Amino acid sequence: MLATRIRQKEGAFYFVSYKVPDLLAKARFISRFHFEGEETDAEPPAPHDDEVAKFIASVERSEGAFQRTLNKRKISAIVNFFETAATQPLVPGAIQLFTDEKLKFEPIGDAKSIGNLREPDGKYLIIDGQHRVAGLDFFTRKHPRESDNVEVPCLIFDGRTADFATEMFVVVNSTHTRINKSHLVDLYEKVSWESGEKKLAAKVVNQLYGADDSPLRYRINRLGGRSRQEKWILQSELFNELHKLADSKLVKKRFGGAYTKVYALVRDWFAGVRDSMREVWGVNDKFMFTKDVTLKALVRVLGEVLKQKKVMEAWESQGSDAFAKLTKPWAAQAARFRNEGFYERFPAKGQVERVRRIHLELTRELGLEPADDSASED
Repeated sequence: MLATRIRQKEGAFYFVSYKVPDLLAKARFISRFHFEGEETDAEPPAPHDDEVAKFIASVERSEGAFQRTLNKRKISAIVNFFETAATQPLVPGAIQLFTDEKLKFEPIGDAKSIGNLREPDGKYLIIDGQHRVAGLDFFTRKHPRESDNVEVPCLIFDGRTADFATEMFVVVNSTHTRINKSHLVDLYEKVSWESGEKKLAAKVVNQLYGADDSPLRYRINRLGGRSRQEKWILQSELFNELHKLADSKLVKKRFGGAYTKVYALVRDWFAGVRDSMREVWGVNDKFMFTKDVTLKALVRVLGEVLKQKKVMEAWESQGSDAFAKLTKPWAAQAARFRNEGFYERFPAKGQVERVRRIHLELTRELGLEPADDSASED
């Protein structure tokens, strides 16, 4: 097969292009395995018709294997991307392969770096890209004709010991730059394969940051934010809460995918709370009310308010005034949010538990019975 030889220091590796069926025939899946009983798939057993779970269960297990355990959700997400990607490449990043066999490379003509590379007799180990290759396997089962026309860029390392492959795996997975979560939120509405709920939440966050009528304008800490005003909450943390709200049945039923309506709801909610809590709103040198821990709890309280038919009817006619009237009882408890002694008044083992505690207490002060969100993640 045609290959480009790349020399670095005393070593060399090869860049090649494999068609999907050929790559699948030459790649060997392994997964890190401990004899104490750890399974390759940490999730509960799946139904018999779950093809991804069957695949993971069949993956070779070895005490010396270096790869991480295969993740069913990640493979499923990759397959979904392969099926929905339109104009962008399916596998833009190179799969890194390893063989302990020394491969023969024959330069073409006067070229020293381009030539024919002999494939190994055995199969490659996958240093990086095991989930992508597994995704290609399922994509091929469902779309064999399409996969035959897909070429996958690969880097091949040969003639070294298995320890070299392990070291390469560590280097690749510990030194690369990960996308900042805040930057990822900015990109959600631009990618075709992301869920509608994520896109909606990203648009609402964007409006909350920059819209003239937003109570949180320029107070959200995001990449590239132009304002030097004091920031109250990370964009990624606010996005997480709004995504859970957007994914709720009530929001889907009431607003569908109309982000402008969801933004209006969230904007009026914060505006109403601001009006009823003016004594502590934005006074972050003395109070914790407009800091991340409370703002996240406020979004969760809004989720409870959505269940109140009369309140929502009032909001449709009165806007933020309806929420100001609803949250007026909180004003009597404003002193509880003083910086001094705040963590003693809301004791918790950590941020996740403290957000939940504030959410529960604020909801009950409105005379509502909050849902148990102990399983939710920040």
